[in-house]
Amino acid sequence: MKKILTIIVAICTLTGCKKDLLETKPYSQIASETMWTTDNLTDQGITGVYALLRYGMASGGASGLELYQMDALGFTGQTSGAEAVMTGTVTPGNGYFSSHWQNLYEGIQRANDAIKNIPLKSPSVAAKKARYVAEAKFLRAYFYLRLNQLYKGVPIYTEPFTADQATKARNTEAEVWAQVISDLNDVISEVNLPDRYLAGNASYGHITKGAAYALRGKAYMYTQKWDLASADFQKVKDVGYSLFPNYSALFKTANEQSAEMIFSIQNIGVSGFGSTTQFYCGTRSSFGSCWNTYHVSPNLVDLYENADGSKFNWDTVLPGYSSLSVAEREVYFLRNNLTDAEIAAATKRGAKMSLYLPTGNEARILAAYANRDPRLAANVITPYSTYLGVFSGANAVVTSRWPYRSEAATNGDLRTDTQSLFYYLYRKYVYEGTSETPARDYGPTDFALIRYADVLLMWAEALNEQGAISDAIGKVNEVRTRAGALPLQNVNAALPTYVTGQADLRERIRNERRVEFPNEGINFFDEMRWKSWKDKVFYAGNGVKQVWGNVVYAYSFKGDYLYNWAIPSVEIERNPNLKQNPGWIN
Repeated sequence: MKKILTIIVAICTLTGCKKDLLETKPYSQIASETMWTTDNLTDQGITGVYALLRYGMASGGASGLELYQMDALGFTGQTSGAEAVMTGTVTPGNGYFSSHWQNLYEGIQRANDAIKNIPLKSPSVAAKKARYVAEAKFLRAYFYLRLNQLYKGVPIYTEPFTADQATKARNTEAEVWAQVISDLNDVISEVNLPDRYLAGNASYGHITKGAAYALRGKAYMYTQKWDLASADFQKVKDVGYSLFPNYSALFKTANEQSAEMIFSIQNIGVSGFGSTTQFYCGTRSSFGSCWNTYHVSPNLVDLYENADGSKFNWDTVLPGYSSLSVAEREVYFLRNNLTDAEIAAATKRGAKMSLYLPTGNEARILAAYANRDPRLAANVITPYSTYLGVFSGANAVVTSRWPYRSEAATNGDLRTDTQSLFYYLYRKYVYEGTSETPARDYGPTDFALIRYADVLLMWAEALNEQGAISDAIGKVNEVRTRAGALPLQNVNAALPTYVTGQADLRERIRNERRVEFPNEGINFFDEMRWKSWKDKVFYAGNGVKQVWGNVVYAYSFKGDYLYNWAIPSVEIERNPNLKQNPGWIN
């Protein structure tokens, strides 16, 4: 199906044929007075609004703006470089702040254009126009939600505006949430919008009422209206969304239209229209020779429970592990049969080589990752696990070993772009072998923005905050059972899965979200919403770390003002009515 869509996109882009796809070029060179004046231009116009979901996609280097890349700011992920937001050196003049602001407002501007002009100019049938206006209102709500998550109160524009007209003062955070909810109320009330599209439907990927319920529920979570959030999440279930039975297979192209996927960025294997997760999360052993700019934090790996539901503890697997210095712990991660030169280098780095097992070191560390929550193996390439990569143009099973030696057609090492350092790497959304993607920078798999597991765990959180602990446990257990983890319970206190009460369940739900959603662009926003970002990410000794905990770049939290992102300096210069968030110095 994707190959057919690629052909259709190429033909439509060249000929201007009528198209009913999101995976096409948006309007770009069409004059504003012409846009919306034919049925075909109406289709192109709405596609242009959707196109802003893709903001930040780049092939010359990671932008940091794509949603999955923002995991590097949270508890679960990290990046190969030093992020100014994390090291305490960021200022309001940083282009990171202005890029998010400008891209999200460009999406709002396009949505406003559609909402105003489709009814006025488009000759399309009435039902289609009403549906497109509803879709544009959903997207406007989504863009305002993203702005409010970051900046906590921004100017609200509901009509198209010029640069000279962008002079409004900031609305409050509460007023922006009200606008988001108002738009989503309109979307849900639109009779021409379906509850959901089934896989294979020509309109699959367009907004549905199910997506609107899910997004409105998320907005209610931010306003702590737990009962209204719960009601919306029930509606998502009622319209037919459900969990896909296989967690690891969920993120493959074949299952991107499963009943779990509520709202996704539509990707195809065509330059400019595909995913970049392969490029920036894959490795040199991945098809296309990729950069592993983004990788997994040891914080996340250590959070995955043992198979019996108990907390993982390094000292249980390696007695005395925590009493060693961080540098000394490297010894456990070294490969078998080190050369004299490798032994000398490890000794110089501080590894406690008296604990080295020349022929059993690999087996010993492998035991640390065995009998764990199955999502660990599904999401992360851990030391001495294998990965189906590529060598000399052919499939090759490689192994993550330290220190790296060489690639090979058989029994080779996984080659990274960071060979002098040993990191946990992403497996989720990283293509395998030679056939899953046509290129490193435009993969075909859709990227989920909201999926049903997210809804279930937000629903569990909302229920728990209302004191409905048993019902909340049930929602969490739907996610855990699908993943192969033992269910939580509040009956047998002798078992590690026992929930002691509301506070305990609150933290268990948060941990469940952390282990369920790595590389999906969710965790950073969760930590910010929970106000846990400071404690969970900026604790002493944390930073960009190698697998044994050695800090490559240290994190530094300069103050609680970081919870509200800086209004970009360039925007304040353009619009003096904008007031800076407290704590930031222009």
